[in-house]
Amino acid sequence: MKKRVRIGILGGGQLARMSAHQAYKLGFEIAILEKKPRSPAGMLTQYDYAGWVDDKKLLRKFTQKCDIITLENEFIDYKDLEFIEKAGRKVLPSSKTISLIQDKFIQKKTFRRNGIPVPKFIEVRDTSTYKSIANKIGSRFILKSRKMGYDGYGNAFVKDESSYTGGIKELSGRHSQLMAEELIDFRKELAVMIVRTKKETKAYPIVETIQKDHICHTVIAPAAISRRVKKTAEEISINAVEAVKGYGLFGIELFLTRDDKILVNEMAPRPHNSGHYTIEACVTSQFENHIRAVLDLPLGSTEMVKPAAVMINLLGKKEGLGIVEDYGEALKDENVHLHIYGKEMSRYGRKMGHITMLGSNTKTILARLKKIEPKIII
Repeated sequence: MKKRVRIGILGGGQLARMSAHQAYKLGFEIAILEKKPRSPAGMLTQYDYAGWVDDKKLLRKFTQKCDIITLENEFIDYKDLEFIEKAGRKVLPSSKTISLIQDKFIQKKTFRRNGIPVPKFIEVRDTSTYKSIANKIGSRFILKSRKMGYDGYGNAFVKDESSYTGGIKELSGRHSQLMAEELIDFRKELAVMIVRTKKETKAYPIVETIQKDHICHTVIAPAAISRRVKKTAEEISINAVEAVKGYGLFGIELFLTRDDKILVNEMAPRPHNSGHYTIEACVTSQFENHIRAVLDLPLGSTEMVKPAAVMINLLGKKEGLGIVEDYGEALKDENVHLHIYGKEMSRYGRKMGHITMLGSNTKTILARLKKIEPKIII
């Protein structure tokens, strides 16, 4: 007797939650493994496992309950994914792909080896000095944690000897391995979602991302760039996915330099914040195509349904329960799409939800959302 396919997701945050919604829409089941019970995604399923991948007994039990495994973030040690693969379950993206991505130094080396343009970078060793690094990548650079860094966490800006010493002291306490990367004087930050199976590769529109305190705050789709830049960015991003032998869904962050060159900043092997606009703005959302790709199903169209879309992240404006205090302004506007992630607790700067609006003119949409966003207190 046939049974419903059950997809296991490692991680239970908002990315898993939105992927789960799409899996249910297509008739599949979801199991969540998250460190704590009742995570945003765990609340949606009866298969909610509290614990983590370092508990091999629990991981084996979770794996046996699933038909295939995917993940919400790239921070899970690829060796734990190998454990799942050896237990007889497919993981997508694979342990091999994650091994080339989760360490940003290895990620950049992989890209450079495959001819993909990236900023200058160098490994930071115990013997490294500000001068030795500056001589190779410039006097102003970013110190980065090689693993576990996101939304500006694990980064430190360096402009001189003093800030280098301070950055090393700040990061070394929490991160064992560091790298340094040249500071890019970019014209725009861009991003694109690439979805790939054994049979198909599709790209979503290139978007512009605007940061607030190192966190993605606003996404404008499509980005106001030339056809040539768009074509170059798409080709480089697809090549980057192929370089890590990637299958599934990938978010690629890019720099557009002052002289219109494209450099790859970072890659995420999962749904990405810059792709949330696709839920309403594209024929098939990034989350649905994530599920389709995991199961090697035909991919849906990535075309936009309206000429323009803007998404703004709802970042925490308080410390305490993650409950919205004022829905009014957002829900009064029939063109605004509100998403709340269901996180139990809010804190300043934490991603608690997002709003999206479609239309024909980016400036008009952006102006409207900028009036609504400050009134949503969460």
